[in-house]
Amino acid sequence: MRPDTEQELAQMVIGATGPLRIVGGGTRSFGVAQGEVLSTAGLSGVTLYEPGALTLVVQAGTPLAEVEALLAGEGQALPFEPMDHRVILGTQGTPTMGGMVAANVSGPRRISVGACRDFLLGVRFVDGAGRVLKNGGRVMKNVTGYDLARLLAGSHGTLGVLTEVSLKVLPVARASVTLVLDGLEPVRAVQALSRALGSPYEVSGAAHVAAGQARTLIRLEGFAASVRYRAERLCAALAEFGDWQVVPEAADIWRDVRDVSALAGAGDIWRVSCRPSDAPGLAARVPGSDAVFDWGGGLIWLRAAPGTDVRAALGAFDGHATLIRAAPDVKARLGVFPQSAAPLAAIEAGLRARFDPRGVFNAGLMAPAGGVI
Repeated sequence: MRPDTEQELAQMVIGATGPLRIVGGGTRSFGVAQGEVLSTAGLSGVTLYEPGALTLVVQAGTPLAEVEALLAGEGQALPFEPMDHRVILGTQGTPTMGGMVAANVSGPRRISVGACRDFLLGVRFVDGAGRVLKNGGRVMKNVTGYDLARLLAGSHGTLGVLTEVSLKVLPVARASVTLVLDGLEPVRAVQALSRALGSPYEVSGAAHVAAGQARTLIRLEGFAASVRYRAERLCAALAEFGDWQVVPEAADIWRDVRDVSALAGAGDIWRVSCRPSDAPGLAARVPGSDAVFDWGGGLIWLRAAPGTDVRAALGAFDGHATLIRAAPDVKARLGVFPQSAAPLAAIEAGLRARFDPRGVFNAGLMAPAGGVI
């Protein structure tokens, strides 16, 4: 099913006699959702773009690349730097705006500006009863009761089918440099990243790629004179870790971090959210794994041997692990998303019962209904 209008979509949901599998561009198939495919690709186009107001309203099926090109023409961008999952998932589709929001896709810059959900001004969506619902507006100060926009972000289509999203955008930084240091062990690397993030020098990217040649990366952005000054001061502050190389305009380096290119080879891929100080020890608990540490260590991408139960290997820790890439039988056995604690699970079940009482959306996926990933 491929509706071309919001009303067509609503009628398809009302007429559904079984589960529906919601698909945008088909690039972020993390889970094991079941049912007839319902594509939002026909809901495409920019509804409103006001560069002066830093406001964008776009239909859910609009290709992300189309939007990024439009924004680039005005010297603007989606500040949360959404990753392209095709690199690690091996998918061939086209990332869409709705899929980006539904998965709350955010990249390295999240540590400085926030996640996708933090830039959502409003959403339109169709719930499980076929009702067209709207929440939020087109300005950051808009207040309309429950913040359903944030609730939908990260719920992976389990509460409703997004039809339109409103987002705040920001200007692209005038200049950028990256501090690069090779050869650090993960413990020392995370110490360096933590010190940089705790400094007054406004770090916008902090990552350590442990897969292959170990490389520690720190990004600074802003006006050219400010960036130069901050880079000099930060190199001095981090001198005990080694002799940092300052690389200007390293967009390709951060694209690889964003898309986790270092882990594109064979193996299962897990996404682990944790305290940065715990990250090196957690990664070491999974023998034979390769790791990329982003967000100063708060996000670990792990590539493990096929079928490895990484949650069991990690044991109890303050965070959670999501299985991003694995064979279908492994996903079925281990579960894609972590099990929620009983109080949170009750809230999630209540939300699903409220917004999808018939259980037609992405049956079997069991994504967090509150958008917590």
